[in-house]
Amino acid sequence: MKTLKDAKVGDTVIVKRLHGEGVLKRRFMDMGITKGVQLTIRKVAPLGDPMEVNLRNYELSLRRADCEMIEVE
Repeated sequence: MKTLKDAKVGDTVIVKRLHGEGVLKRRFMDMGITKGVQLTIRKVAPLGDPMEVNLRNYELSLRRADCEMIEVE
């Protein structure tokens, strides 16, 4: 299982599944991260947290712990 945390800068991935339940899963969906959406990794902070991604024509910063819950292909 490959997660968003495993992606490198410049990679373009597609969301396959969201792990997590309740409020966390709803928060991902409110940010536009849904199954089938395309994410492009723009930047990663020097210590790996946070990660900046581009989706649906906007930039979003995600914590490393949140990236582990997003399964990609």
